[in-house]
Amino acid sequence: MTIEKTVNGNVAEIIPEGWLDTQTAPELEAEIDELGSEVTEVVLNLEKLEYISSAGLRVIVAIHKKMNSLKIRNVSPEVMDIFKLTGFEKRFNIEA
Repeated sequence: MTIEKTVNGNVAEIIPEGWLDTQTAPELEAEIDELGSEVTEVVLNLEKLEYISSAGLRVIVAIHKKMNSLKIRNVSPEVMDIFKLTGFEKRFNIEA
């Protein structure tokens, strides 16, 4: 998995590409941990995410707990199926 990260003021946009699973979830978690205290909003752009496992879902929950605001954008149909199966589409702010 590769992760693109841009920070603009208090907003960080994270774009993971590939699979977010047990092997790669720590990478995303590390990117979030590196954000400064000035970042109060995270935008997860999932347009390039092909698959997410329960480990990836746990990281998203952790990001939600850590940040004041979490927005999820551009979710692929495959990942949205997993979000619906787990109820994440009701729990998080998911934008088209």
